[in-house]
Amino acid sequence: MSTAAVREHLIARGWQGEILEFDESSATVELAAAKVGTIPARIAKTISFYDPDEPEQSLLIVTAGDAKVHSGDFKRRFGGKARMLRGDDVESFTGHPVGGVCPFANPTGTRVFLDESLRRFDTVFPAAGTITSAVQLTLSDLEQLSAAAGWVDICSAWREDAQ
Repeated sequence: MSTAAVREHLIARGWQGEILEFDESSATVELAAAKVGTIPARIAKTISFYDPDEPEQSLLIVTAGDAKVHSGDFKRRFGGKARMLRGDDVESFTGHPVGGVCPFANPTGTRVFLDESLRRFDTVFPAAGTITSAVQLTLSDLEQLSAAAGWVDICSAWREDAQ
């Protein structure tokens, strides 16, 4: 059901690509990378937080698969503690199940930000609303199709890996 909502969301915004669907789970960075045949860093993982400005809504950060949100940078950028959604809140706050959270077809009021860790790649693979789906997008398509509120620089780990 969630992949259908994502497909409808993407098509309504002019996208004409293909959603990749798998027989087995792609719910982790490693599983997704193996399914699409790429390195884990190119998996665009969507991390869901309670929005510090609106605690009854989610704030989604899309990062490279090898990046980790740095809590101090999150707090400086968003003015509140980085509190990840509890498992039982994920689907109601994001519209997608754990392992399938993506920056598309989210409830009204959800804010999406893209992390600088993604800029190393021409294309990335975010989930497409389920634990068995993904989509390959350019960064400009990801930005436009997710209606991202902007780019942030709040992740660590990936810079050390790049050296």
